[in-house]
Amino acid sequence: MDKFGVGQAVRREEDPRLLRGRGLFTNDVSLPDQTYAVVLRSPYAHAEVKSIDTTEAAAAPGVLGVFTGEDVAADNLGVPGMPAKWKRPDGEPMKYRPQPPLALGRVRYVGDPVALIVAETLNQARDAAELVDVNYDDLPSVTDTATTVDPDAPVIWEDSPDNISGQFQAGDAEAVEAAFAGAARIIKRRFVISRVFAQYMEPRSAIGSYDEREDRYTLHADVQYPHRVRQLLAEKIFSIPEQAFRVVARDVGGGFGTKGWQYPEHRLTLWATRKVGRPVKWSCERSEAVQADEHGRDNVTEAELAFDANNRIVGLRVKTIANIGAYLSAIRNLLSVFTNVGTLIGVYDIPAAHVTVRTVHSNTNPTAPYRGAGRPEATFVIERMFDESARELGVDPADLRAQNMIASDSMPVKTALGLSYDCGAFTENQAKALEMSDYAGFAARRTEAEARGKLRGIGISNPIERAGSPSPDFAEVRFNTDGSATVLMGTKSQGQGHETMYKQIVGERLGLDPADVRVIDGDTDRVAFGIGTMGSRSTVIGGSALFYAAEKVVEKARQVAAHLLEANGADLEFADGVFTVAGTDKTITLKEVAKASFLPAKLPAGVEPGLYETATFAPEDDTYPNGSHVCKVEIDPDTGVVEPVGYWVVDDVGVMVNPTIVKGQIHGGIAQGLGQVLMEQVVYDPDSGQLLSGSFMDYAMPRADNFPDIEIVGNGVPTQRNPLGVKGAGEAGTVGALPAMMNAIMDALAGVGVEHLDMPATPDRVWQAIAAAKSA
Repeated sequence: MDKFGVGQAVRREEDPRLLRGRGLFTNDVSLPDQTYAVVLRSPYAHAEVKSIDTTEAAAAPGVLGVFTGEDVAADNLGVPGMPAKWKRPDGEPMKYRPQPPLALGRVRYVGDPVALIVAETLNQARDAAELVDVNYDDLPSVTDTATTVDPDAPVIWEDSPDNISGQFQAGDAEAVEAAFAGAARIIKRRFVISRVFAQYMEPRSAIGSYDEREDRYTLHADVQYPHRVRQLLAEKIFSIPEQAFRVVARDVGGGFGTKGWQYPEHRLTLWATRKVGRPVKWSCERSEAVQADEHGRDNVTEAELAFDANNRIVGLRVKTIANIGAYLSAIRNLLSVFTNVGTLIGVYDIPAAHVTVRTVHSNTNPTAPYRGAGRPEATFVIERMFDESARELGVDPADLRAQNMIASDSMPVKTALGLSYDCGAFTENQAKALEMSDYAGFAARRTEAEARGKLRGIGISNPIERAGSPSPDFAEVRFNTDGSATVLMGTKSQGQGHETMYKQIVGERLGLDPADVRVIDGDTDRVAFGIGTMGSRSTVIGGSALFYAAEKVVEKARQVAAHLLEANGADLEFADGVFTVAGTDKTITLKEVAKASFLPAKLPAGVEPGLYETATFAPEDDTYPNGSHVCKVEIDPDTGVVEPVGYWVVDDVGVMVNPTIVKGQIHGGIAQGLGQVLMEQVVYDPDSGQLLSGSFMDYAMPRADNFPDIEIVGNGVPTQRNPLGVKGAGEAGTVGALPAMMNAIMDALAGVGVEHLDMPATPDRVWQAIAAAKSA
């Protein structure tokens, strides 16, 4: 099909509805007899809770209940559990530190939930929250990642006086030691990857209700994987069968990995609905979000590259301190730490590598996946190391990269950190990006900028990411009696354009007009199964499941069509939604076959009426989206202002189902990457542990005028690891943007003697760095 099939840059089907204000988000949902909840949060980073007096709050107008940690604990709710069995550096088992829904005896970060107030109206709940009298005994706190392991650092958990939660290692330490022992040059650097927050357009919400007639709970929430939320609530938290829960996620206004499945408010609203006998709705305020939600990134890394005399890399050694915040509630708090350390190898032929990551507790919000979930962090380290190494070795950074790249004809290849790259054109990607950006002519542009009093820099990064990791997902194609179809998916859109993309796959495979197709996701009662959306997996796994479900539809429809056309099924050809008897003009459309399938009199013997098929697809290995980014910046040395002036991307995401959507994903990812490098940061007061960047007054967000034109071209090498040949695109922009931008900034600053700068590169930081270099 050439109008609405795979590879077509069609407009997004969902946009008109959303742009006209017709979206249905969780906060738009109101249930009959609904009540409203407010969470009272700790104003202290670390404190003993000496007492909580709820008397006055409970007596306030409209209040239906004021609940504390002891109330919840009395009902013995479970915890998410921890499948990872790591060790600490001393060999002791990693301690599991689940966050209670409401604090029990101690609070460990600003925003830690302390009490839940439920009232007839939201304002009544807010007023009553101010009447809860909590007696705190303030304790010393630590929020800075690097200092958590200092000998005199405040202790978060008394049975771990060093604040180290666990340790993860990958690679061959002995091989690295041998490589470093024989190296001609060893280059070492320290990098800080700052703590950030997703800042999605829609703050989180949750509505819990309970139906006594059905003995069944329903949770409305803006989550990325509803079926896994249901499984967790049933198996781990409430210890009742899954069919006793329904989870509904309607439109979700952004997730970026942070809208996960273990937030306390999900449990609290469901628990409280039984206490008050009515539905309970909680909606996070924008000013509450940075306190209430998980954060992202926050690593301090020391990296070393060992080179031989010809500037070939012989070894890589990386040691990282990863700040996971005050609690370790579920495996998602570790996903960014360990799942993507393999991509520290990058697209380079590095024969020996070893990585050690120590996870540490601090008086900060727990961390969890945020767009890239460890991929940007890994790529930042290796790509920054290439630029730093090139500067120290006195060679061109593009040449140093090309010299050490994995050749296309050497794949598939298993890297020193255990990943299996199947395909890619790494050298071609970089060569094309350099050509697009006129890399060869950069020196002249730098001279011209200097004449205007500006510092000009250029940065490269060649990202590769691990995506679509092996896990199943589900698709169903369900035809109706009029020949239209409903597609039910186990993934969950948060704004990526899934509705359009899945209709394109159906259009390609079944030849259906998009107007005849409806896409449904996010409801555990309507969709049989799903893992959800994260890790650039929806097209890779969900799309492949839909591919196979459509294939099953065609095979069953072939039997019906053959009967109706009085032909042998083997003689039927199917294309663009039409069955044709080969060599004749006898045809019948799939839509006509679907209608006939519900009429037993028109079916061949032994064929079950109806046309609906399901498929569950699980890949055998990861896919590896990759590419090359080039960024140019100009810096005003008098003010420290950094201005990106050009950005070029060559991306290999395999087959692009919709090039427009893919490019939109890459644009958005670049925006989040550049935002983190230039301005975004969650900041705490180092003495009190107070959150200083809790609102947009203090947490800087990039705007359109912060970005240059972004030129993107594809160089897709289809993977054979799924039937669509897709690799995933949701995180590609962010993965490449962080190092490309920072490399460009450091290239510009090198001319005035600046050797080190941590993100974010705010005007103040840049100006201070320039001033320090001049006075040195």
